[in-house]
Amino acid sequence: MAGGDVEDFLKQNRDSADLVEKFQSISESEKQWKFRREFILRNLSEFQDTNIDHLLSLSMVWANHVFLGCRYSQDLMEKVKEMAEDIEVEDAPVFKTRDEIMKQRS
Repeated sequence: MAGGDVEDFLKQNRDSADLVEKFQSISESEKQWKFRREFILRNLSEFQDTNIDHLLSLSMVWANHVFLGCRYSQDLMEKVKEMAEDIEVEDAPVFKTRDEIMKQRS
């Protein structure tokens, strides 16, 4: 679901759009929200109403990894990367670990 596809989906599915829009965090930039919303919409059908909190948690893990460089367990990272497959974030920040930085200095 590319950016234009997301907008088309939201226009055609007002109920889903209204549901998802209320999940934007107050501290989340429009850019971050655009891609996290796409993550949520791509995976919404796989989570029942009772599991929406789980989907939101996974979406935050993915967004924190992409935009803030946070790292999580390998299993969790594999799961969210799979869920986010084909989401292409424009101008995503690039993060390096301390070890990578020290290796470059050597």
